[in-house]
Amino acid sequence: MDENQIIHIDLDSFFVSVECRSNPCLLGKPVAIGGSSERGVVASCSYEARKYGVHSAMSGRLAKQLCPELLFIRGDYDSYSKASLEITEMINEAAPVFEKTSIDEFYMDMTGFDDFNGTLEYSKELRQRIIKETALPISFGMSKNKTVSKVATGLAKPNNYKYVNFGDEKSFLAPLSVRKLPMIGEKAGESLRKMGIKKVFTLQQMPLQLLQSAFGKHGTMMWEKANAIDNSSIIPYTERKSLSSEETFDKDTMDIGMLECLLVSMTEDLCFKMRNENFLTGCVSVKIRYSDFNTYTQQIKISYSSSDHELIPQVKMLFKKLYNRRMLIRLIGVRLSKLVRGHQQIHLFNDNENHIQLYQALDNINNRFGNKSVHRAVTMGINSRSFNPFNGISS
Repeated sequence: MDENQIIHIDLDSFFVSVECRSNPCLLGKPVAIGGSSERGVVASCSYEARKYGVHSAMSGRLAKQLCPELLFIRGDYDSYSKASLEITEMINEAAPVFEKTSIDEFYMDMTGFDDFNGTLEYSKELRQRIIKETALPISFGMSKNKTVSKVATGLAKPNNYKYVNFGDEKSFLAPLSVRKLPMIGEKAGESLRKMGIKKVFTLQQMPLQLLQSAFGKHGTMMWEKANAIDNSSIIPYTERKSLSSEETFDKDTMDIGMLECLLVSMTEDLCFKMRNENFLTGCVSVKIRYSDFNTYTQQIKISYSSSDHELIPQVKMLFKKLYNRRMLIRLIGVRLSKLVRGHQQIHLFNDNENHIQLYQALDNINNRFGNKSVHRAVTMGINSRSFNPFNGISS
């Protein structure tokens, strides 16, 4: 039976790299992509900026304090999306199976493709081809599973590669900080530090039961990753085109207050699903079907986002434009289209730190205790209704 051969690919400082490709004058300078330096958030930054302590999801104001010479660029998500599509097509041609986890991150499953060294050479050639044809830096890691390959990529950066031989996975991870492991963030890392666990080696030696007692299921995950155990498979890439939600009423209605609350609830659900699947939307649509079965839609293009507070006002505005016949309504719906891959927490150019922290907290709670565990008070009554929030989802 062939050993797994998993390649993790990550585009280095992707947004900044695309901007530098368009404007070579930015090369070698501390650059940040995001909103204004006064209220925005750093979505991506160059390695020159990172030397000053600047990092993604940091407020623009703090970034500017750390690096007064920092050049802020508003960013153009359309150009990033096009560059991502260009690379996706090249990977699609080269890999038997691949998974796209964000706009700039991929996994390839090359199991059975060739012997280990043959696959490594093939991956190196693919990397060189991408660099040559796109003029964008790219790094990759190769090992027997997704966890080790992702860690290897992080150590290979910038613009390089690293492979871990079969059987060397645990020794490769052992001397690293526990923060290098995927899914171990700042809070979990601090909790481990208080337990005297700073290096992966120590985490490898910890009794599993102790970690489970302290962290629950997350403790099991941390122990398995530390010990290079990861049986997760590559999810074949298929790009979702849209997300939608609609409801047909048992009895036609003109209750505008209820209808607006339902639209808010639908939008919350769709935004939550987008963030969980690493999508952003560039187009919002609202649909109304009147009691005479005539159906109307309105849509608007927006800056790419997956934030409730940005999309809900657009949905309400479209509904007000549509509802002009003063007739009973049979059906309403919301559709989010022009979806592109992107992490909400660092890709919103008009967001701020408070919004980012709020959505991270809300999503963590709703993922742990179930969707709608926390929601807007205005939808309290709506969420007790029995309707399918994802009726009509398409891809």
